[in-house]
Amino acid sequence: MPKQATHFWTIFVNRTLALVLVSQIVIAIGVGVALVSLEIITIDSKMLWYVVGGLFLVNSIASSLIFVYVIRPTRDLLAAIIHVSGEQPALKLPDLNAKKYERTGFSDALQTIYGLASKKDAASDIATTNSPVVAASAITDALDNAICGFVTLDHKRAITYANKPAPVRIDTSGMQTLELLFNDSDSLNSWLNACEEHSVHAEHTWTRIPNRLPDQEDRRFFDVIASYQKGATAETVLTLIDRTSLYIVDEENLDFIAFAAHELRGPITVIRGYLDVLGDELEPVFQDDQQELFRRLVVSSNRLSGYINNILNTSRYDRRHLKVHLVEDSVAGVYDMISDDMKLRASSQNRLLSVELPTNLPTIAVDRTSMSEVFGNLIDNAIKYSNEGGVINVTAAVNGDSVDIMVVDHGIGMPESVVSNLFQKFYRSHRSRETVAGTGIGLYISKAIVESHGGTISVRSQDGLGSTFIVSLPIYATVADKLKAGDGNNEGIMNEGKGWIKNHSMYRG
Repeated sequence: MPKQATHFWTIFVNRTLALVLVSQIVIAIGVGVALVSLEIITIDSKMLWYVVGGLFLVNSIASSLIFVYVIRPTRDLLAAIIHVSGEQPALKLPDLNAKKYERTGFSDALQTIYGLASKKDAASDIATTNSPVVAASAITDALDNAICGFVTLDHKRAITYANKPAPVRIDTSGMQTLELLFNDSDSLNSWLNACEEHSVHAEHTWTRIPNRLPDQEDRRFFDVIASYQKGATAETVLTLIDRTSLYIVDEENLDFIAFAAHELRGPITVIRGYLDVLGDELEPVFQDDQQELFRRLVVSSNRLSGYINNILNTSRYDRRHLKVHLVEDSVAGVYDMISDDMKLRASSQNRLLSVELPTNLPTIAVDRTSMSEVFGNLIDNAIKYSNEGGVINVTAAVNGDSVDIMVVDHGIGMPESVVSNLFQKFYRSHRSRETVAGTGIGLYISKAIVESHGGTISVRSQDGLGSTFIVSLPIYATVADKLKAGDGNNEGIMNEGKGWIKNHSMYRG
């Protein structure tokens, strides 16, 4: 597309503003001449210049404001045309669902532009492929007999079509609702919000999306593929592939494991208590090798306890019951809960753990027990995937309204294909399954806990060069009012709609 399209707006605005200023100069001079001619003010009077200058200034400001207001629809139309044409836009894309546009009818003009572009693309596709025209009723019958679910949404996100296999619920008023439980941080609505602001066409895929909670009947799992075309009659098209047979085994196993974990937590707690007592009583008589064996027992019992807590927390997260009570605390205070255990784990596997947490960090809003579990998971992973004698660095720093806690290892690292899937439940790469024991839910529940604190968790990694995990938590002062209003409950600050950003070897949850 010629460059004139993107440069037109700048040229037009500059010329128009210049015309406005010149016209105001002419008007001010004309008024001055009239005042002198009528002998109201003499030409050598300072008042004449005050009047002329003030008139020029006031008229120029007023005219500029009027110009900005009047020219806005032209700007938005040009932005829509440039965006639809495929050229890189230099103007902010207008939102055709904005209230001000609906009141004036301007949204219909934008809808027409996007709709014409969509029809043009569709016509081009038909002409290219020479596809036959199929009767609407035949298409409907075919879709109803398909294995996959198909749902279309209009620009207001109302369901305009859903075939029989689609997980759609109809209420008493006849309103159709998509029956899917997306993760709050990566939901369909949050993705559509981003599309409306930044995109004309976009696609996105979600995996393992349930239609109901674990304790409800007829629970199914879907992989969801969404296609967005701004301005089209069916602005969003969803393809829902039923993967229940693939995912249900893991889910049923988790239910059983959660029950078993609940029963095991009591005995494990007793064992850890006995180990603490025995450690204090027998330490004076232990030989060096006995002391090391006993330390390994403590490390193993603590790790087993951590696995049990992970499983139980995952079960609560899936049922949307992961609630925490947040209080003002320090990063160092959270880490102190696991400090001794982390040192033991590192030393028992010949790793060096370096922890540098500045004393002047602002306080954070946190549930100490839950967040210490996250820190423990990340450090334990760094130990597992480090090389013999490797160093794990734990640091923290202020980043805007958040405190970033970073866990860095210099071990085996991960390729991009692994990084983008790390925070999915039960995900384990082929390499990690063969070399390192684990359940595949540690990072999944870590993400859930961090989001329950209103924060984010991210990772940067390069294959063979190590990984960096970053937990970003709100500074307490930024959320204090919300927490006080909810008596410390986390519902007011839970992370919603931040989504994830995939950028080469970085993933943000």
